[in-house]
Amino acid sequence: MADQTYIPVVVESKQTDKTVVNVTADLTPRQIVERLDLYIIGQQKAKRAVAVALRNRARRLKLPEDIREEIAPKNILLIGPTGVGKTEIARRLAKLCGAPFLKVEATKYTEVGYVGRDVESMVRDLMAVGYNDVKSEMQEKMREQCKPKVEERLLDLLLPGSGRKSGGDKGPVLGNIYDGRSSEQVKNVSVVPVPGEEGNSDSLSTRERFRKMLRDGKFEDREVEMSVQKRPSVPSMEIIAGGNMDDLESSLQNLTNMFTSGKSHRRTVTVREARRILTEETLDSMVDPDKVSDEAKRRVEQAGIIFIDEIDKIAVHGESGGQDVSREGVQRDILPIVEGSNVNTKYGVVDTTHILFIAAGAFSVAAPSDLIPELQGRFPLRVELDSLHKEDFRRILLEPKNALTRQYIALLETEGVTIKFTDDAIDRMSFLAEDVNARSENIGARRLHTIMEKVLDEISFSADEHKGETIEINAKYVDEKLKDVVHDQDLSRYIL
Repeated sequence: MADQTYIPVVVESKQTDKTVVNVTADLTPRQIVERLDLYIIGQQKAKRAVAVALRNRARRLKLPEDIREEIAPKNILLIGPTGVGKTEIARRLAKLCGAPFLKVEATKYTEVGYVGRDVESMVRDLMAVGYNDVKSEMQEKMREQCKPKVEERLLDLLLPGSGRKSGGDKGPVLGNIYDGRSSEQVKNVSVVPVPGEEGNSDSLSTRERFRKMLRDGKFEDREVEMSVQKRPSVPSMEIIAGGNMDDLESSLQNLTNMFTSGKSHRRTVTVREARRILTEETLDSMVDPDKVSDEAKRRVEQAGIIFIDEIDKIAVHGESGGQDVSREGVQRDILPIVEGSNVNTKYGVVDTTHILFIAAGAFSVAAPSDLIPELQGRFPLRVELDSLHKEDFRRILLEPKNALTRQYIALLETEGVTIKFTDDAIDRMSFLAEDVNARSENIGARRLHTIMEKVLDEISFSADEHKGETIEINAKYVDEKLKDVVHDQDLSRYIL
């Protein structure tokens, strides 16, 4: 079974009717680009490159095993100034991709022997992501199955001693559900009779009545006292696997949790909250951690993706020395991970041969050629992203699902203020973003954030005083709010 092709499956939750896992295996490259177009303006070359890379993962998994093992992923290097969409592409890939996905910054890592995280920790982090994803899928499939168990445990909390195996002639103990009310008050509680229960004992009859009331939602806000047990966690293997101080601290904490996991404490919670806690505990006990680890390991090895951002920050420009030695050491340490090696994780040994690596960097100081030649060779596909211009800024303000104008309109609507942006206001802000980027540091689309904040600063501050009003943002309004800043170049460098 281990060599079966993995295709992400859509798991539907009957309670929420929401998709738990997205499907990308059946998406063509064109469809993947269309999905990315909903959030990212332009950069078609980069979108095409990552779309083809994603599609090739699905294609490779459909091949016979002997051919499949020979096909290595073509790693991608994205080159472009800050704020043009490199990180956004990674973020949207993470939401679109059904495979394990991890985004890291190259600057977090240090050469072995230096204080900091070693590069192998990115594989351990990816494995943790895969494990959590698989565990969530398996729990979602078992959610309906665990409902009867949770219901029985809730009834035990509401009516201690009323279970089928409790026996005896004393009947149920009603202290938890009635919160210490007198017996006379208990008698006055309205209980809905259940048809066909005449032959049952008093204890069972009462339990069935409370079961119906529980299902009807009559106890949701009732408080009960329950024992919450601390779940044991798997001790981390990074103590043995050469982890850094951060990993060592986490591992020691896991060991402490393991030795103290038998302890529990009492909590007073509502039935609604108790149902959530008991559902999590029941699902956790129903899932086999070994099966989760095996499936997660297979997914990570066959379909995992790691996005390494800021890789230009570890490039060595000119002669190396001092701090640059560590940067070059990080590059050397990344080499075997990208090429393919075995990494020890607490879920088992992971082979990185078929993990797809996508690296990105602005390369404003260093050039891609400043990376060591061996690392350059590990990223054969290079894509240069375009700088943004006025028309791009205009589209960014209007077209994406998460467009800035839509965000601010929604935020101020919560205060009862209606904001309307005119076309000339959009044009003016787009022109100013391009102009300021040209005259000072080019920070791409992030310039729009500073401009929008400055334009709407006064409205955002006094929104409560304009409740019920409709405010129009036009070019004149934009110029009025930004004229002093834009005309004073020294000031604009600090504010915009």
